[in-house]
Amino acid sequence: MSTRIETRFRACAAEGRAALVTFVTAGDPDFDTSLALLKALPAAGADIIEFGVPFTDPMADGPAIQAAGLRALAAGQTLAKTLAMVKTFRAGDDTTPVVLMGYYNPVYVYGVERFLADAKAAGVDGLVVVDLPPEEDNELCLPALAAGLDFIRLATPTTDDKRLPAVLKHTAGFVYYVSITGITGMAQADPTAVGTAVTRIKRHTALPVAVGFGVKTPESAAAIAANADGVVVGSALIDALRATLDSEDRATPATLPAVTDLVSRLAEAVRGVRRQAAE
Repeated sequence: MSTRIETRFRACAAEGRAALVTFVTAGDPDFDTSLALLKALPAAGADIIEFGVPFTDPMADGPAIQAAGLRALAAGQTLAKTLAMVKTFRAGDDTTPVVLMGYYNPVYVYGVERFLADAKAAGVDGLVVVDLPPEEDNELCLPALAAGLDFIRLATPTTDDKRLPAVLKHTAGFVYYVSITGITGMAQADPTAVGTAVTRIKRHTALPVAVGFGVKTPESAAAIAANADGVVVGSALIDALRATLDSEDRATPATLPAVTDLVSRLAEAVRGVRRQAAE
């Protein structure tokens, strides 16, 4: 039986294009606004949603996503509330894949077995856990796979051919290629280097390869989409959201449209690339 992630990537490939993967932080700037945004993303053009789990020490994230996590935590967001949001989303959307992205500490505190059961019941499709390397697969990766959740591993520009098999061994759903060395939102991806890296990774796996960490604009998304199976955009969406908040970091009437409008422009750019190449 195909997973939602597999089905979505296959559908995008059948259309001759990359998937648009959008990242937003759960609970930013508040529960209700975040839930409304989660529900609005597919119609705006998101093919797959990465839902960030707020954490106090997000080592891989730049200032934008760090601030988003702090706003969410200040508003009372928890892992349990994040799962509840996904469950509510699933009541109206049974096809868009949702991947939780974050760090191991909140899962560890919640309890691995309880978390996996609750995540599966809520309708989560996969996990990206930044701070669990392959050497720690017994902690969460293997139990997640056994529970029917894809465990999506990060590969980076420093992941050489010697290291890559270990990274890919238990990866499921897709491979997340980090296009830059460093944290999210701080540099621009080089499409030529990305294309070379994606080709190299695909020599080792049949899984789709999505590229993120350095994609900020519709133009850069289109450039990456020419070589990748998926394009991940996060910090730019968080920046768009932040720019609409009031002086006390509260949502305004402009908050939701600012994010969905950018997603629509990103989706248009990504969808246009391979259609033109195929004509």
